Amino acid sequence: MHVPDGFLSAPVNAATAAVSLGCCAVAARRANRTLGERQVPLLGVTGAFIFAAQMLNFPIAGGTSGHFLGSVLAAILLGPLNACLVMAVVLATQCLVFADGGLTALGSNIFNMGVVGCLLGYALFAGLRAVFPKTRRGMIAAAVVASWVSVVAAAAVCAFELAISGTSPLRVALPAMTLVHAVIGIGEAIITATVLATVLKVRPDLLGDAWRTDSQPPSPPRSEMPLCTP
Repeated sequence: MHVPDGFLSAPVNAATAAVSLGCCAVAARRANRTLGERQVPLLGVTGAFIFAAQMLNFPIAGGTSGHFLGSVLAAILLGPLNACLVMAVVLATQCLVFADGGLTALGSNIFNMGVVGCLLGYALFAGLRAVFPKTRRGMIAAAVVASWVSVVAAAAVCAFELAISGTSPLRVALPAMTLVHAVIGIGEAIITATVLATVLKVRPDLLGDAWRTDSQPPSPPRSEMPLCTP
C-alpha cells in the first residue's frame, strides 16, 4: 500500500498532503498540551514497534506479500491523534531512509495509512466497544474487527486515488486492492489481538479508564501513570 512516485496525480497528492499536514499539526498542538513526560516514551516505543513490525512481510497468494499496518493498535494505545503522529513519523522514515513509498506520494501514504487507518479505525473500535461486552474479550474482539476494516478501508481509499489519477480504472483497482488487503487484514487482526492481549495482561492501566473491564478499579489519569512499575 506504499504508493510509489508517479502513480498518483499531482492534485491528488497535493490534496492528501494538505489533509495529512493539517491532521498532524492538530495532533502535534494537542500533544504539546496534554502529553506528560511519562507518556512520551510510550509514543516512542509504539512507533519503534510498528516500524519494526512493518519491515516483516508475510506471504499472500500468487507471490504477493503483506505487512502489519498498526494504525488501530497505535490509536488504542495512544489515542487517534497521537497515533496519526506516530504513523506519519514511521512512514516518513520508511520513505526517506528505505525508499519505501514515493516522496511525492508521502502525503497520500500518510493519509491512507495514518489518517484513514487511525481515525476511521479508532472510530469503529470505539463504536464496537460501546456495544460489545465490557470485558477483555469484548475489547479484543472490537480491536480485531476495527484493525481488519482499517486495512481494507485504507486500500479502498488508495484505489479511489488511483482511479481519480487515471492510473487504473476503479472497476479494476478497487477489487484488486480490497481483495488482497482483506487477506492482509487477517494478519493485521491477529497481530493486533496478540499485542493487545499482552498489554491487557501486563499493563492494562496504559489503556485508560475507557477500556477497563467492569471488574477493574478506575486507573489513574494518564498524566499520573508510570511507564514502569517500582
